[in-house]
Amino acid sequence: MIHALELELHQRPEVLERILRVARHRGFKIIKMNMRSTSDVDATMELEVDSERTVDLLSNQLTKLVDVTQCRVLSSTQTAQTASL
Repeated sequence: MIHALELELHQRPEVLERILRVARHRGFKIIKMNMRSTSDVDATMELEVDSERTVDLLSNQLTKLVDVTQCRVLSSTQTAQTASL
């Protein structure tokens, strides 16, 4: 399954590393990432991740990160490989 998420976060040097670490530890492969500043201290990140696991495993952990102010799951779609099985 491919899942799209949107995160609102505080822009700090270590926030990207924390998000990537949580995704890796939860078994999600990041296939697309876009981050943009919304102000000097805040940013928005859009992620597309691929995993057979439920996206709640990732979104719940991302919400717990100190620099993440909000995490929204935008959509989930099946990958071509999964759909053909």
